[in-house]
Amino acid sequence: MSETARLGLPLIAAAQAQKHVTHNEALARLDALAHLRLIEERQAPPASAGEGDTFLVASGAWGDFTGHEGKAAHYSGGAWVFYPGFEGLRAFLASEGRLLVFSGGGWRDYAALLGPQMVLARSGGGATAGLSVLEATLSGMSGAHVEAPDLIPDRAVVFAVSCRTLTTVTGAASYDCGLSSERSKFGGALGISAGAQNAGVIGPTAFYAPTSVRLSANGGNFTGGAVRVAVQCLIAGVPAA
Repeated sequence: MSETARLGLPLIAAAQAQKHVTHNEALARLDALAHLRLIEERQAPPASAGEGDTFLVASGAWGDFTGHEGKAAHYSGGAWVFYPGFEGLRAFLASEGRLLVFSGGGWRDYAALLGPQMVLARSGGGATAGLSVLEATLSGMSGAHVEAPDLIPDRAVVFAVSCRTLTTVTGAASYDCGLSSERSKFGGALGISAGAQNAGVIGPTAFYAPTSVRLSANGGNFTGGAVRVAVQCLIAGVPAA
């Protein structure tokens, strides 16, 4: 074996001459990939680059980046060195403030891989405390109100229900976001124009049965439009054994 399995660091062979060359190459590669920071995604090299600058090569690459799409382009010793991603490699994309992870043959947003529920803590017996974000899109809105059925799960502790108007709501002058029993619990007189949004934070509230989120029309019935709603809540998992 001439290099390590994961990072591809070159190994020094027995009785090898000029061991420092191999050693320095391994250090340079480690310096590039450990806590990988990508300045931005680019199709071609910048006009000038500093020692250690690293970029994510975008699709449609040209110039010195041709043929290296999806790789980390690291500037070292006056030349570009290209490192392919491998399963589980993480990188911070500085230009967008996002954490990426290489999975399934490409770079993906780390937050998207977490899914709608993330376990924050787990006991030795398997009990868990987790955060969940559960979404529903209500489209073709009509009538005095529309609902996202049972969007709030049983035994959830809800601390917010947020919403965004995706396409302009028609028929109503505004709408409330809440429950059948509390019309505007998560926000009242919300905007009907596309792009209007509201983070309906509340004091932590426990729900003991699956509960629907209701949007109620103000000033007339709904005749159209679409709104996305999201429940942000804490989920308690019982011990597994």
